[in-house]
Amino acid sequence: MNDLWRLDATAQAELVREKSVRPIELVEAAIKRIERLNPKLNAVVTPMYDRARAEASVAVPEGPFAGVPFLLKDLLAEYAGVRFTEGSAFVDGRYTPDTDSELTRRLRRAGLIIVRKTNTPEFGILPTTEPRLFGPTRNPWNLGRTPGGSSGGSAAAVAAGMVAMAHANDGGGSIRIPASCCGLFGLKPTRGRNPLGPHYGDIFSGFAVEHAVTRSVRDSAALLDATAGPDLGDPYAAPAPARPYSEEVNRPPGFLRVAFTTSAATGVPVHADCVRAVQEAATLCAELGHDVTEATPALEGDTISQAFLTVWTAGAAWSIDDWARRTKQAPSPECFEPLTWGLYEMGTGRRAADYLLAIQDLQRVARQIAQFFVQYDVWLSPTLAEPPPPLGSFDPTPDNPMQGLLRAMQFVPFTPIFNATGQPAMSVPLLWNQENVPVGVQFAGRFGDEATLLRLAAQLEQARPWAGRWPAL
Repeated sequence: MNDLWRLDATAQAELVREKSVRPIELVEAAIKRIERLNPKLNAVVTPMYDRARAEASVAVPEGPFAGVPFLLKDLLAEYAGVRFTEGSAFVDGRYTPDTDSELTRRLRRAGLIIVRKTNTPEFGILPTTEPRLFGPTRNPWNLGRTPGGSSGGSAAAVAAGMVAMAHANDGGGSIRIPASCCGLFGLKPTRGRNPLGPHYGDIFSGFAVEHAVTRSVRDSAALLDATAGPDLGDPYAAPAPARPYSEEVNRPPGFLRVAFTTSAATGVPVHADCVRAVQEAATLCAELGHDVTEATPALEGDTISQAFLTVWTAGAAWSIDDWARRTKQAPSPECFEPLTWGLYEMGTGRRAADYLLAIQDLQRVARQIAQFFVQYDVWLSPTLAEPPPPLGSFDPTPDNPMQGLLRAMQFVPFTPIFNATGQPAMSVPLLWNQENVPVGVQFAGRFGDEATLLRLAAQLEQARPWAGRWPAL
């Protein structure tokens, strides 16, 4: 019982099915570990223990993860009757969902028991998790460093063994960034793979997607089986998979053409540890029999950055206006963190034509990259331009409230492109540096082709296992 936290969610569910462990025992073990470790990490907020215990004490749905404890990120996915904040004091206390989001329904239908919510930056804007509302989440591998964001609370919790996997979402890297920072597997699915309803059809013209951070590849695959598929009224859907994703992890990837790069299209410098992580991953892929070539499409980094910034600032303005309408409040600067309000002002200053021109530019880039994937099966790069920086690195300065945005663009040059293109991409934890801090690498695949990524990830996981590495908490 003391070692349940070391098991992945698939193994925990198997114990429940064979009646070796009861769901209430799994839930109580998770609660005990959360209560012991969260004072150090501040990864989770909003306890739901009474509801979780009640659910675990009766017959849980016979899903693939029946009785397994789970955490829900406090962003986008809503749980009926439970405090909801999106990391913002503007929302906190002024809105309580009266229905589950469709994703939450599917998670619960899979048998998962949600025990608590996880910390997130205000509206998920920054690649760190340091909201003014709840305070900073700390990286389990180094308590002075960021766990990444915006799913940093989820990643820190899974890395520390509070639960085996946790909900996460990704609008510019928010699954892959914290997965890299915390030594986890983080798959961003194809645009439209998981539902965003009933409140949203798509977000930021399809930038944002839902999924999770996990310790094992098989957990990520099986969870995607449980949640994927269009909801009624969705504006579009991802191509249907050929077979369940949980079957893909047991299939060899075959011979893959792997392109790799260690440089960013935006020209920002890339830390030596991140370069080494890619080089070692490329060597490993070659040793596994794949054809590995250093190659990258010719991309206009400045055009991509400006277009992404236009969409991102418009999205920040939409977030605030949406919540102002839903909560019947008038937004004002004192209600928000300085960066959030600065983005709001930038976004409200954009014209509708500016937004559509940015989408046009990014769709042109998507076609360029799709052409690149005619020649290659996967594209390997750093997940981030540097290892996780110290907490406070994204704070505003007295003379520049937008400092966090500038710092984020230096930190995160590789992940946003695949939010713009809609392609699946994953961060894989293959390297820990000399300071024993994880440094992930990113693999991207063709639109709709999570299968190839999952097969490759399972092969890498077997060749260089990471599940046995735990932070010294």
